[in-house]
Amino acid sequence: MSGVVQPPTLHQEHINNSNASVTTQGQLVQLHCHGLSHDGRGVARLPDHSIVFVPDLLPGEVGGVRLLRKRRSCWEGILQNRSLLSPERRQPPCILADRCGGCTLQHLSDPAQAAAKQQAVASALQRIGHFQFKDGVLQPLLVAPMALGYRNRAVIPLERRDDGSLRAGYYRAGSHTLVNMNHCPVLDRRLDALIKPLKHDLERTDWPVDRHLLHQGGLRHLALRVASSTGEIVITLISSHSALDGLAQLAQTWMDRWPAVVGVCLNLQPMTSNTLFGSETQVVAGRGSVTEHFAGLDLQIAADTFFQVNTAQAERVVDLIAAALGAGTGDLLIDGYCGIGTYGLPMAASGWRVHGIENHPGSIALARQNAAANQLTSRCSFDVADMAEGLTRVLDQATAVLLDPPRRGLDPAVIQALIACPVATLLMLSCDPATLARDLNRLNTGYEVTSVQAIDFFPNTSHVETLAVLKQRDLTRAAGP
Repeated sequence: MSGVVQPPTLHQEHINNSNASVTTQGQLVQLHCHGLSHDGRGVARLPDHSIVFVPDLLPGEVGGVRLLRKRRSCWEGILQNRSLLSPERRQPPCILADRCGGCTLQHLSDPAQAAAKQQAVASALQRIGHFQFKDGVLQPLLVAPMALGYRNRAVIPLERRDDGSLRAGYYRAGSHTLVNMNHCPVLDRRLDALIKPLKHDLERTDWPVDRHLLHQGGLRHLALRVASSTGEIVITLISSHSALDGLAQLAQTWMDRWPAVVGVCLNLQPMTSNTLFGSETQVVAGRGSVTEHFAGLDLQIAADTFFQVNTAQAERVVDLIAAALGAGTGDLLIDGYCGIGTYGLPMAASGWRVHGIENHPGSIALARQNAAANQLTSRCSFDVADMAEGLTRVLDQATAVLLDPPRRGLDPAVIQALIACPVATLLMLSCDPATLARDLNRLNTGYEVTSVQAIDFFPNTSHVETLAVLKQRDLTRAAGP
């Protein structure tokens, strides 16, 4: 990483010699950090080449690390002291940064964060995907215009203590211990301003709070969504049941108090799973969606449907997709994992015929509504389907495919379908460099990667999005990577 001072050779030799026999749990060892893991922890090595993951240790830093536990060939450690600091270390903008696990890179300067994310994408493509790209394929990271105040959505865990007080906040890293908060600097300021008063109002109710469903259920999470352009806000309570006396009156109080709040919803999630939202959302007051002016269109975004949390960066991705696809001439673009039509509808507006595929019925309903509201129904169709099955039905009619898969990446059946019936242009927007590298490697027999663009949607976290552009191999002249 540029700007990180490497420790002197003599110091490093001392570190190696002092740890020549360290292999046991609980021992203290001095380590030199040489990189960051996918979740923002420092990465160091013992003399036997075992990897040690250390929270709050930055590349170039040297620190005393207590070895906690070993899993396979990797150790987990805890920092005891630092003997060499990185010049890229800074005071975090959030007072809870040393406890909250939500933003793991707040102590790293913005330029160093950008370098780390670019390196994470390049390393995954080389190490996992086995790619050696020609010059110009791997583009520089698209840096976010705002490092704070960019998140348009929050889902905040709740808990009530024995004394009746309510706590709301994110978890400590690697735990289910809630870190109580009243403010979150990465949230849109209009959402951030609501956290403390909403906590106060919820604390005054007698509603049970039981996010892990250990007792009789109750409130689990507080969800907030704002439309960046219009400022409209929807407040959603996620609960295991609807027995919340006085909810309608409280919802109306919130709408009267804050004119920007256009709706209050109750989402029912009675299942003991990691899925935040349940399948049923009730509108308690107002309406269940916000209106976002996005890429020249008006989109309705519901409380429980997916939309990119960084609106400004999502609009820049629309421009990248349009540049990769070219002007629409009525050819068919398949928009896989289409959600509410975030990326497909702007392409329909530019002249493409768009067929969206998504397995979430609520998202498809909103996609159809958004297409109608923007006079795009004649150019759009949508299918509630498993991705592989939905693709197979229409791939032979398509010129291009755009995929925005979840973190786990593409199922093998999806890759098989894309190889069996290749399209001229394939675009993949990935939120995980490792699964992207794996999937690009599997697609390599039928497609050539022509462009890889890392995009910072999540400043102050270790997450990075990547847009990869692929061309069908028999339609390109260049040899593959």
